[in-house]
Amino acid sequence: MTLLEGSLKQSYRLLHMELEEAVTRRLQMLGMTKDAEILLVNRKRDGSMIIKVRGTRFAIGKSYAQGIYVGDAENVKE
Repeated sequence: MTLLEGSLKQSYRLLHMELEEAVTRRLQMLGMTKDAEILLVNRKRDGSMIIKVRGTRFAIGKSYAQGIYVGDAENVKE
């Protein structure tokens, strides 16, 4: 599922990203690497959301959230 389909206050594991190469590299530099834990903190009506990755909170837009694929935190092996 995509991060956009996730539920508030739930933790997920990053499976892969289908975004522009420059955006993918930038998010990886911010700590969003394979199997990183992502907590969905808040969601706005326009689809943008606040997430927490490796202790840092940041906002992403709806178009980015649609390209980030996640799985349940307990179902992904580390």
